[in-house]
Amino acid sequence: MSYTHRSDSPSDSPLRSADAAPAALRVGLVGAGPWARTMHARMLAAGPETALAAVWARRPEAARQVAAEYGGVVAGSFEELLDLSEAVAFAVPPAVQAELAVRAVRAGKPVLLEKPLGPDLASARRVADAVAEHGVVSQLVLTKRYHPVTREFLVRARGAEVTGARSCYLHGAFLGGDFATPWRLEQGALLDLGPHLLDLLDTAVGPIATVRSTGDPRRWIELTCEHTNGAVSQASLSGTVRLAAARTRIELYGPDEELVYDTAELDHEECWPVLRHEFAAAVRSGIPGPLDAARGLRLQELMTMAAA
Repeated sequence: MSYTHRSDSPSDSPLRSADAAPAALRVGLVGAGPWARTMHARMLAAGPETALAAVWARRPEAARQVAAEYGGVVAGSFEELLDLSEAVAFAVPPAVQAELAVRAVRAGKPVLLEKPLGPDLASARRVADAVAEHGVVSQLVLTKRYHPVTREFLVRARGAEVTGARSCYLHGAFLGGDFATPWRLEQGALLDLGPHLLDLLDTAVGPIATVRSTGDPRRWIELTCEHTNGAVSQASLSGTVRLAAARTRIELYGPDEELVYDTAELDHEECWPVLRHEFAAAVRSGIPGPLDAARGLRLQELMTMAAA
């Protein structure tokens, strides 16, 4: 069975509630690069659950451009951003996020975190430990996890007996353009794309016990995962292949009918309202969802195992 895009009516959206909405959560944004502009700032400013309170970046002019387009103010420092915000979203390289997220958490601010948590396991653990110590809400931007088709696939997968799985996440963004950023070119597909597939395989097939890799993460890397239930899965990752469109696909095999998850026809715009709604709800309730910093640390452990 194949899972692709499904057009839900507006009335089905979790954002279309008849209940009175609380005041918008004021979120400060750290970063003003392409991903900060095209996703974070636009999503947070769209509301109604959130509002873009402020923007801070190492390049003040870039921060001014983002703030002007989406209605936030420019913070003169990271500390000022914290003062202006109820929560903080990060759209910066992993090393920068790992340092500043700890400072935000220590200031008692809920955090919306990109993957990976940090450039290495030690930095990721510092973020997760700080979140646990200070008891703040954290949430990961694992984009595909917020799409209803992904969630339907994972529900079906939990009820299936899986013997083996094949998967891939392939695109050509590292060949040039806005997302061929220094940290991605240096670290390659394992650190950038790996969290998505490892998260989905770990959830759909069963907890991953071991991961081995072969290849070059800057060109093409293959992962072999052994799961605690005895299943084996494969994952192919590359950011340097020329394709008409990015490709993410998971095939689950076993004694029953195969299950296939394919993002070819997914509209990723459906992810942002769900992400925004769930982050605001988690912050207001003080109860994080499953995609929190602890989950980010788990994925970083798996990537570190693969790179060993």
